[in-house]
Order: sequence, then structure tokens, then C-alpha cells
Amino acid sequence: MPVRAVPPLWRRLWPLRRPALSSAVAALALAGSGVLILHLVQRQTGTTGLLVGLGLALLPLPFVLGALAWLNQTARVPVRHTLFCLAWGACAATTVAILANGWASDFLVAHQGARGETLGAEFATPLIEEVAKGSALLVLLLPLRRRHRCEEGRPCGRWRRLLWHRPGTGRPAHFRPAPAGRQRARSSPRTLAAGTVLGGVTACGFAFTENALYLGRAFTADRQARLDAIGLGEAPSLRDFDGTVHTFVLRALLSPFAHPLFTALTGLGLALTLTTARRWLARLGAPLGLLLAMGLHGVWNAAAGLGTDGFLLVYGLVMVPCFAALVCFAVWAQTRRARQPSRPG
Repeated sequence: MPVRAVPPLWRRLWPLRRPALSSAVAALALAGSGVLILHLVQRQTGTTGLLVGLGLALLPLPFVLGALAWLNQTARVPVRHTLFCLAWGACAATTVAILANGWASDFLVAHQGARGETLGAEFATPLIEEVAKGSALLVLLLPLRRRHRCEEGRPCGRWRRLLWHRPGTGRPAHFRPAPAGRQRARSSPRTLAAGTVLGGVTACGFAFTENALYLGRAFTADRQARLDAIGLGEAPSLRDFDGTVHTFVLRALLSPFAHPLFTALTGLGLALTLTTARRWLARLGAPLGLLLAMGLHGVWNAAAGLGTDGFLLVYGLVMVPCFAALVCFAVWAQTRRARQPSRPG
């Protein structure tokens, strides 16, 4: 009869090995980062600007989350995971991004002058923000590799514990290895959709907080300009809030899917890396997905400095085709998943 090895004390006390404790630690960390990000945004927008920014940033949120919920019919990501990603994007990722972007911008401006602002917007900001958002996907998608190894016929995790508790009985009755000679050559549509959904939800939370920041700052600037105009004897008009309207149209109407599109590429690449059996695809999936996300993010940021015509050109030639490709992928995943027979148990 085999003797079960006793894990070291530090492994038994490690919080991440206890689901309830790890969930409590994650909730406290996210709550702390949420309080910090509210303070950082309020310092830049003021209390009134913060409330207006939060209210306006909420308007596009149901449409984006609704589209991701439709795709989640294929992915079937648990609600607790989507809530974690949403909170991570809105609180933790934005906190890291604001602090790191500020430090990177100061460093680049100090060493490169005016060119440093361009480098920060087109290179440093996409790198910082996409890594901050993608780290949540890594935490949630890493268990996929172990699960797929179990499905391929090798005992691991829960299966190994069952073998220890039932010595001499062989494999558990519900352990079904893959047929001989058949290897997992490609990721399932559900796995790819899960990476896309997790990435999109994380970016949705990130975009919400970022929109609240930009809309709040625009409203505060417009309100101050209106007060100055009234002090000069000029009559107030609706054009006093052109900056807020312009920011809302650009961020909430024209590009509500911009951040979800970027991070969905990261999630898609990471899902490929963790689940495919093709070595070349496993090595290239995650790095390529992250590079595509950062590259598309950098192009989007650069388009803001090209004027109205240049922005619309980039929007029509780059963003719209990429979004259309993502929609086609979502439809393909739904179709493939519907054609696959359901697995018992």
C-alpha cells in the first residue's frame, strides 16, 4: 500500500491552496485597489466630475457586456470568474496603469523631451495596460493546462488524490482517458471563446474606469470654462460642454469595443498556448496575442494625433476590420459548439 507523502508546512499554509482564503484575499485586494483608484480619479476630476464621469461611463457598459454574455453561451465561463475579471479591470489594472503610466511618462519626457510623450502614448502605455489586464487572464486560464492533461489520460490534481485514497483500484470509475493514438491537436471552440470572454470582460472594466476619468476631466474643464465665460459677461450656451460631448462620442459611441478587442487578442493567444498540443502554436500563441493587442492599442493611440481625417482613416481601415474579424470568430465558435455533441457527465 503506497504511503501518501505529507506536503511541507508552507504548502499547507499557503493561502492560494485554500479556495475560501484565497477568495477573501483577492476580494480585499480588489476592494483596496478600488478605493485607491476612486481617490486617484477624484483628484483629477473633482467630486462632481467623478460622479458625472461614472454616470456617463455606465451608458455603454450594458451593450458591451451583453455582447460578451452572448459569446459566453459558448464559453460558459462561471459568473465568479467574470466578476473577478470585471473588478480586476476596473480596479487593479487601472490603478497599476495610472501609476505606471505616470512614472513612464515622466521618465520619457525627462530623457526624450517632447518626443517622450509620443513614445509613452504609442509604446509605453499599450505595454503597461495590456500586461496589467492580461495578468488576470493568466491566473484564470492556467488551470486549463492541468485539466486538459487529465483529459488526455494522465492523472493529475484531483485524479491523483483519488488514486491515493483508493489504492489498488486502478483509475477511478469516472476517469476516461483519451482514445489510444489520438492526441489533442487543437483547442476547442469553448476554450478559445473562454479566453476571448475573459479578456473582453477584463477590458470592459478597465474601459469603464478610464472613460470615467476622461469624461470627468472633460466635464470639469468645460464647467470651469463656462464659469469663466459667465464671469466675463458672456451668455451660457450648449456649446460650453462641447469637450464632454466630443469625449463621450469618441469613447462611448465610436469605440466602446476598443479595449475589449485588444485584450480579447491576449486571451485568445493565451488560451491557444495553454491548451493546444502543437508545440509551435503553444510557443507562439500567448506572445503573439499580447503583441497584437499592444500593436493595435498603439495604432489606436497614435490615430488620436493624426487629426480628424487620419483618425477616421485608421478607424475604418484597422479598427472596423479587426472588430468584424472578432465578430466572425464569435459566430464561428457558436456554430462549432452547437454542432458538437454534448459530453455525458
